[in-house]
Amino acid sequence: MRKEHCKDKREKGEKDNGKNCILSCEKRKADDADINKDLKKAKLETKALKAKRPGFTDDRYNETSYYIENGLRKVYPYYFTFTTFTKGRWVGEKILDVFAREFRAHPAAEYERCIRAGTLTVNYERVDPDYRLKHNDLLANVVHRHEVPVTSQPITLVHIDEEIVVVNKPASIPVHPCGRYRHNTVVFILAKEYNLKNLRTIHRLDRLTSGLLLFGRSPKKARQMEHQIRNRQVQKEYVCRVDGEFPDEEIECQEPIEVVSYKIGVCKVSPKGKDCSTVFKRLGFNATNNTSVVLCRPKTGRMHQIRVHLQYLGYPVVNDPLYNHPVFGPLRGKGGDTGGKTDEQLVRDLIAIHNAENWLGVDAGDDDLLFSKPVADDKVGEDDCDTGPTSRESSPRLESPSPGLTPSTVMTPTLPSPSSGSEAPMEATVVSPAPPCTMAPSPAASPTPNDDSNDAKSDKVTVATQTGCGAGVRAPGGGAGAGGGVAVIAGADALAADPHCYECRVRYRDPRPRDLVMYLHAWKYKGPGWEYETELPQWASVDWQEQESS
Repeated sequence: MRKEHCKDKREKGEKDNGKNCILSCEKRKADDADINKDLKKAKLETKALKAKRPGFTDDRYNETSYYIENGLRKVYPYYFTFTTFTKGRWVGEKILDVFAREFRAHPAAEYERCIRAGTLTVNYERVDPDYRLKHNDLLANVVHRHEVPVTSQPITLVHIDEEIVVVNKPASIPVHPCGRYRHNTVVFILAKEYNLKNLRTIHRLDRLTSGLLLFGRSPKKARQMEHQIRNRQVQKEYVCRVDGEFPDEEIECQEPIEVVSYKIGVCKVSPKGKDCSTVFKRLGFNATNNTSVVLCRPKTGRMHQIRVHLQYLGYPVVNDPLYNHPVFGPLRGKGGDTGGKTDEQLVRDLIAIHNAENWLGVDAGDDDLLFSKPVADDKVGEDDCDTGPTSRESSPRLESPSPGLTPSTVMTPTLPSPSSGSEAPMEATVVSPAPPCTMAPSPAASPTPNDDSNDAKSDKVTVATQTGCGAGVRAPGGGAGAGGGVAVIAGADALAADPHCYECRVRYRDPRPRDLVMYLHAWKYKGPGWEYETELPQWASVDWQEQESS
């Protein structure tokens, strides 16, 4: 009897445990379902944001305007929202602790101010500084964005019809938004000044390379042209100017090229690289400056192919700021000799040396831009925009509009648009919103002239990588508040300054003309049933001499 009682009790206990287990499992499933539901919702919201294609809307195009100064196209600073999802290593940590550790450009107190002010949000909602980050939390930060000046030379139309747009791109202008460039890009300029919108990039050129650039006006045409290029049905001819007396006979370089670092966009000849081929033919030699004009016919389309092959042959492009630099060793990479450096050493040295020379392609579309890190002397200030795979989409990867907070509502410039090429207006009014998450207040300074002087004692002077801000004059009746704006009168050399913006406090020197060009030009493209070419730049003349003043 006792055994049966114990057996019944045991069975009952097992049943209870079974019930508890089932209930526990059901609860877990319900919790997982909620998590999956939230995750699905977040993904749908992300897709919805991407579907809006922030690089293609009129609100984006109209959030700021250009002005011309010292031969440069500059962009009035504007407010913009950067977003990214929480990284795995941040999950479970307090948002303030993460920022204080991961983004040490600013003190923890500044990040706390931004969180409390609501300019640094989680899932577009204000949180407490003690909030612990979760998987798929969307971090958004409003920044006062300063873009990099580019040449004011116009983008000229080579051909246009219902299916394709062909332009001659000046050097220094990136093809599409990336890094610290957005409005100062070919796709934005074409949209704002030529009303050519929703163009699909068929191929790309390096930022410092000039020449032919093809866009499809429909996805179908872009795919067709891309297919032709990918299947090597398109003959491409480039012209460049190189150091030394290039051999008179035609040379074909078939050395494989390997990407050393996608992060900074650096390649080298390596047996581990991808097969590629470039045919070179000397067009002329100038004994006075010991340079040669060379015709280049790349048969493949590897990243930086022409520049890397010329470096390997010992005749680098005259002013190539990357592949014609002693950082590659005493021979500057000739024959693949980098002075015994490992790839890691090469990348480290490149980052350390080229910071102020404004060429290095660091992937600034990541958190460096998301939280508006200041560009210090040991940091890189821009992205070459040619380090990733080709895409027909022009939208920046990390840019997205926040609900109820778009640049068009945050910043409402009343500046007359100087996109026609006129000089910057002498007087304009800019309405500034509450300060975004940047540095603590400090007196702003106007940009320095285009010289090498460094007469600032309290303000750092940097080779220009941004459009600078000057101290604005508070308009009558203007006031600052959490929800109000400050009316600022801006002159030609004094733009609206945000008191919390680091870059508004930095005095930037304009780049010189020689900083904006590399002697490499995409001259002719020929495919099945079509052919386009541009005029050659002045430096492509064999007897051309570089001006000392440039």
